[in-house]
Amino acid sequence: MDNGQYQKELEEILELAIKKDATDVHLSTGRPPTFRINGQLVPLNEKPILTDEETQGLAFTLLSEEKKEKFLSQRDIDLSFAFQKKARFRINIYRQLGKISIALRLIPSKVRSIEELNLPDAFHYIAKASQGFFLVVGPSGQGKSTALAALMNEINHTRWDHIITIEDPIEYLFKEDKCIIDQREVGEDVQDFHRGLREAFRQDPDVIMIGEMRDPETISSAVTAAETGHLVLTTLHTNTASQTIDRIIDNFPPHQQNQIRMQLSLTILGILSRRLIPSLKEGVINAVELMIANSAIRNLIREGKTHQINMIIETGSEEGMISLNRSLVDLVNRGMISLENAELHSTNLSELKMLLKK
Repeated sequence: MDNGQYQKELEEILELAIKKDATDVHLSTGRPPTFRINGQLVPLNEKPILTDEETQGLAFTLLSEEKKEKFLSQRDIDLSFAFQKKARFRINIYRQLGKISIALRLIPSKVRSIEELNLPDAFHYIAKASQGFFLVVGPSGQGKSTALAALMNEINHTRWDHIITIEDPIEYLFKEDKCIIDQREVGEDVQDFHRGLREAFRQDPDVIMIGEMRDPETISSAVTAAETGHLVLTTLHTNTASQTIDRIIDNFPPHQQNQIRMQLSLTILGILSRRLIPSLKEGVINAVELMIANSAIRNLIREGKTHQINMIIETGSEEGMISLNRSLVDLVNRGMISLENAELHSTNLSELKMLLKK
């Protein structure tokens, strides 16, 4: 096939992904194009098995000459791709066993609201905060970026602020309403997360969104930004609120950990951990853990007793806190998810079983 044919083939695959409501598309040698639908991988059997040459041809249609050279030298690359004003895709092209593979994550063109995503009401409280540090966490593919986009969208429609995002790559595109929104892509608009965050201090931001915190320098700058009067929103690949606090602190050498504990205890607003679970009815459904930083949480962070955070979340429902197990139990009792899936996504199986017996 020539470049035009590869382009047409790729467009057909992406059209089908949108039509079938897929969240991900996988293109690998020796397999037909494969979609992830409702959490399950589904081969697109109406398409032939891809050859090595075809997978490479599809990959190279997504890359400019500059990015092709970068991919060939470093053997993997992240990028985003706008598809005919219908959707955007976050893409990773990589090598495995000497062959090229492509993973595409579908990003809907419409940013969904807090209500549409069934996120906790406390998200509205976070959207009103003038300063502080808020994280959305969870395993890969569990809707962290989507939840953060909903929060950003509410700020955009309700506040007159300057928002700066630093992303790798840019996922959701925001249409400015009341806010000025500057979206900066690592590698295109800014060198790296740390430099982008450092430069943001000179750009008069009210809200800073960091796509992901990857190193101690970025984490330290993010916490300092929250400490100096900014609302800082970000994500991390952790499972629970207590694990998130530990991960942040463990990024620093021992002699700096007391300082970061103190800073976190003063700046943290909350942590949302999100899971997307196959629904018994249709699609996937949201299960969450939500920690809201009250005085007890702040004291535990300051004193290094993060293992007790789960207990505060469990007893903090009146303040809007939600434990993951209680969220799972509620979904099981409402007939929304299966017991097996609740057990699969629980981080404390014995507690889950005890709550289900009540």
